[in-house]
Amino acid sequence: MSECAHVADLPRPEPLPLGETCPECLEAGSHPVQLRLCLTCGHVGCCDSSPLRHATGHFRATGHPVMRSFETGESWRWCFEDGSIV
Repeated sequence: MSECAHVADLPRPEPLPLGETCPECLEAGSHPVQLRLCLTCGHVGCCDSSPLRHATGHFRATGHPVMRSFETGESWRWCFEDGSIV
């Protein structure tokens, strides 16, 4: 694990999740796989193992660089900008 410059810019405490699942998957009628939480705004999106990859889409649309797993028992974080676990 590494610490990237983007982690220092994250809000503290981390934002509350805006929902319990991926809203884009719900709207599309798709089943989300492995949820991710945006650590800038609290958006919940599905991971790249899901057909529609909404967490990555959220990063591309907003530029919010760091997310963490939103799965029970997991707390790892990923920086889209650096392409690494942080």
